[in-house]
Amino acid sequence: MPSDQAADKNRNTLTSEYLTFTLGEEEYGIDILKVQEIRGYDTVTHIANAPDFIKGVINLRGVIVPIVDMRIKFKAGEPTYHEFTVVIIMNVLERVIGMVVDGVSDVVALAPEQIKPAPEMGAALDTDYITGLGTINEQMLILVDIEKLMSSDEMQIIDHTN
Repeated sequence: MPSDQAADKNRNTLTSEYLTFTLGEEEYGIDILKVQEIRGYDTVTHIANAPDFIKGVINLRGVIVPIVDMRIKFKAGEPTYHEFTVVIIMNVLERVIGMVVDGVSDVVALAPEQIKPAPEMGAALDTDYITGLGTINEQMLILVDIEKLMSSDEMQIIDHTN
């Protein structure tokens, strides 16, 4: 019987925890270890010539934090800002970045067998930042590699020369 307990313990250590959030009708998940805090959406200081999805910056306890609206980035409908709109503050590649989402749902643990590989979509859709699709109670969860997404050339948030 001790070997069964060891197997259960190994299975538990293989699970990964994700913070789940919504954008439009879709549910997404990011590695919980990247999340620093969750806060309500507040006014931002706009930066001239920034891409549409970069809403601007905020001063978070002395740190200037770029704010990315994921609804615009993922083309998930017209963004509206209300009491449920939140900003997920994350530590990504030694930078603090804020991500605007429609709402935060939960923290879920996924075992490897609950995660399927991301589908190949060809050149029409960039899925490099999607690590897979998780399933929880018949619900699909799009798992995002937030470091890969935020460090992409198109995002222009993280300088690759560091």
